[in-house]
Parts: sequence; C-alpha cells; structure tokens
Amino acid sequence: MELELYRTRWGTNGNLGDFASEAQLAGFAGIESNAPASQEEQRELGSVREQLGMSWIAEIVTGGGYVPQRELSLHDHLEDLRAGLKACAPFGPVRVNCIGGLDAWSHPDVLRFLETGMDAADALGLEVCFETHRSRCLFNPWRCEQIVGELPDIRLTADVSHWCVVAERLMDTEMPTIRTIAPNVRHIHARVGYDQGPQVPHPAAPEYAEALSSHQHCWEVFWEVQRTSGTVTTTMTPEFGPDGYLHQLPFTQAPVADLWEINRWMADAERRHFMQWRNSSIDSRPVRPPDPMNAPDSAGGWPRPI
Repeated sequence: MELELYRTRWGTNGNLGDFASEAQLAGFAGIESNAPASQEEQRELGSVREQLGMSWIAEIVTGGGYVPQRELSLHDHLEDLRAGLKACAPFGPVRVNCIGGLDAWSHPDVLRFLETGMDAADALGLEVCFETHRSRCLFNPWRCEQIVGELPDIRLTADVSHWCVVAERLMDTEMPTIRTIAPNVRHIHARVGYDQGPQVPHPAAPEYAEALSSHQHCWEVFWEVQRTSGTVTTTMTPEFGPDGYLHQLPFTQAPVADLWEINRWMADAERRHFMQWRNSSIDSRPVRPPDPMNAPDSAGGWPRPI
C-alpha cells in the first residue's frame, strides 16, 4: 500500500496554479480544495489538472459555511450537497470530502441527510466521504459509531482532532470506537488536536509529542484495515489551518507558526511514519516524533517551535 499526500487549499490565497505548483515541488500528489463555485474557478481547476497532472480531492461544505447556519433546514443542506457534487463531477475527483449536516438534528434527520447524500454521489459516480467534524452530523465518536452500524456502506474522512475537543481527551482512549469505524475510513485529515483544542500550536513541539503519537496510533488502525482489505493507495491531507485554529499572540494577533511550514512538516513526518509502519510488524506501536532540534527535513531543518 502506498501513501498519497494532498495539500489543503484552506488558509491559502492567490492563484490556484501557483498553489498547486508549490505543492507539487514539495512532493504532494495532489490538492484538496472546495468544489468550483464559478466558471472562473472551473477554468482554473481544469487548467491545473491538465497542466500539472495532479490528483484532486474535492471538498463540499453544506449549510452556509464551515460553521453551519443554525436556521438552515435539512433541505437546504441537501441542496448544497447536490450542487457541490454536480460541480465536482466533470473534474473526476479522487473522492469528495463533505463537511455536512448539523449536530443538533434528530437522529432520523441525520440518517436522511447521509443516505440521500450517498445516493446522490453514487448517481454521479462519485465517492463521498463524510468528515468527522464538530458541529456536524458526525461530531462525536459515539454518534459516528452508531451511524456506521446503521449505514455500513458510509464512507468517512477521519479527522479525530475534532473529537479531541468534543470529548476533551485524546482519542487513543477510545480505541474500541476507532476500530469499529476503521473499515469505513477512506481519507484522513492529518491535523493534531489536543484535549482543549483542534490544533496544537506546532506538531514538532516536544510538549505535544503525546498528542501526535495518539493521532498516529489512530491513523495506523485505519491504515491496517485498509492494507488488510487490499487498498492500493491511501490518502491523507495535512490540514493545519487558520480561522481560530492557528494560535496567535495576544494583542498583536501575530501567528505563532507558519501554516505552510507546519503542513510541510506534517507531510514529511507522515511520509517517514508511514514507511516505518509499513515496514514494521502489525503489532508495532506508533512512531514517536523525532527531536525537532536534531532531525532535518527536506527544506534543510525542522521549523522551530515558537
């Protein structure tokens, strides 16, 4: 099994072509970005796919934005999802990540949203993966476990950093649930959360070694199930981002780290982690992160935590 890494568009500005070229030079297999919402975005995405030959993972957000608008209905969310799927279809995404639904819905409404979304994607020949995202349908591990039991064909994008916040603990404390949902995981968002937040200031910092190791333990469970099932290529997107996720200094709001640097660090760390996991025994524990002061990366040195 091989690992393909994708660069997230979240938190970046400027031309998509420049963004994708930079990703390619850094060793990413593809990019992950929102479904094109305009003709200009469609032309830009088509040009990038044609000129660079990079793979694409699409992202669809329902309900008015990354934080869903509380007043919007199930029908509104489904319309957003259908429109997004239709916009993605001509560009042949590897898969579609959906940040969808609302945590406050009744269980029947959650099931209706997910089932209808799965059917809509299947009709277009697309693989939709619903993200384990707080404020959304799969906002906690136990609801996700229940839904997997009721919808065994559902595909998931696993971002366990969200669950760390909701549950106020690292997710290697919930390994029975992690193992239950593992057969449904198709894609991983590699952001490292901790018990009080969805994103550590820097994953190389030694004070967050336990959080990194906890996430890697979960990712290994997902990989092992994929390897056993015959998966040829597994996909992962390092997804450290802005918008309240990236820590800032008080008063000045200066960011404590550079997002591109962090996501490149995460990509390099997971390339090594995956290779060591793949070459080790099935029962091996996750690899501890290297000492950031002593181990070089592809850019000539670890980003130094601030």
